[in-house]
Amino acid sequence: MIPAKLIEKKRDGFELNAKEIAWFVEGTVENKIDDCQLSALLMAIYFNGMSDLETFSLVESMVNSGKRFKFNSPGNYIADKHSTGGIGDKISFILAPILSSLGIIIPMIAGRGLAYTGGTIDKLESIPNFQTSINGKDFESQIQNIGYGIISQSSEICPADKKIYSIRDLTGTIPSMPLICSSIMSKKIAEGLDGLIMDIKVGNGAFMKTISEAKILAAELKKIGSAFKIKTDITFSNMSQPLGRYAGLRCEIIESINCLNGDGPNDLIELSLELGSKILLQSKKADNKNEAKKKMLETIKNGTALKKFEELIVAQGGNFEQLQMSGSRIKNELYICSDRDGYISSMDTEKIGWALVEMGCGRRRDKDLLDYTAGIKFNVKIGETVKKGEKVYTLFGENIKKLENAKLMLHKTFKVSSETILKSKLILC
Repeated sequence: MIPAKLIEKKRDGFELNAKEIAWFVEGTVENKIDDCQLSALLMAIYFNGMSDLETFSLVESMVNSGKRFKFNSPGNYIADKHSTGGIGDKISFILAPILSSLGIIIPMIAGRGLAYTGGTIDKLESIPNFQTSINGKDFESQIQNIGYGIISQSSEICPADKKIYSIRDLTGTIPSMPLICSSIMSKKIAEGLDGLIMDIKVGNGAFMKTISEAKILAAELKKIGSAFKIKTDITFSNMSQPLGRYAGLRCEIIESINCLNGDGPNDLIELSLELGSKILLQSKKADNKNEAKKKMLETIKNGTALKKFEELIVAQGGNFEQLQMSGSRIKNELYICSDRDGYISSMDTEKIGWALVEMGCGRRRDKDLLDYTAGIKFNVKIGETVKKGEKVYTLFGENIKKLENAKLMLHKTFKVSSETILKSKLILC
């Protein structure tokens, strides 16, 4: 086959067959397809979409490009959670240890930051010495030993998706329904899951700006889940403001630990319980949502969830004590203050995300270096009162110039109203 001919076929709106898709994906993995050719095909998909059969073929080809896990865990439910990406979204670090401590097997393959949204792997690598690149054999051993792990893709695990993911981030083809769905589901299928909970973000800080867009995505994800025999539940959550009080890299890990200590922001706990309850219902470890949430809260109260997160850090080479000490060492701080009294009425969450990229919490180019110490604290959020001169955002990090650039970007990312504003609803449906 000739790459240009397949690109032309898709560009002109014709359907690619399973053999053509498999050939292109295999060529991508074996470096027989140039990046420019892959970019062209992705752009053609972006504009013309894919049929169900094309999408299923793409997912299958991505999964077959690497290792499929088969964990020896008879009687144990294997599940995972995935978010479509947001600002301050650290739910995986709270939910996974909670579920694991309740006997759910969690083999999570996660990604790096994409555009203005933070990446689970980038955040984990802010933990001193934490290793996210683990070979398949060692990952299987870790799952057998402690019940869960969080790793990045590798040459063993969906290598086709890893390549496509990196090119999407650099070519403006991120918000493509079949590409989003195939990227998410290929990794989940490779994990050998029984069940999956999808947290689809909706709002100005999400790729899906409206609930109608989000429901289209949900239907596609469930369709793929059904085709590959994975129970797939959906939660729609609000991303019209950041989650929690911190967004960045290491600061999000520390805030997650605070949650597991029973001292975290309410929105993080609420969303974690909502998502986790659906997994416990899938696995029949709870008969109803209230029972599920009580069981999850008990793991925080008795310390088993925090212990499980510590086990993860140690198992993957991280230094838990050094992580806790690093939270108090902040080199530079800048502030953005309110110019009036009132209530925070809105936040431009996407612009906040791009400011975080500018600070070093994300990448514009593949080789950009991250600043693990950088982040933003949101001292007030939507519906909360603020006084003139009060700090709305606290910016911190190593590079003062980058912080100053980010501060310029952040000045108009919130509005203050003189009238009472209701706090935003977190769980949309």
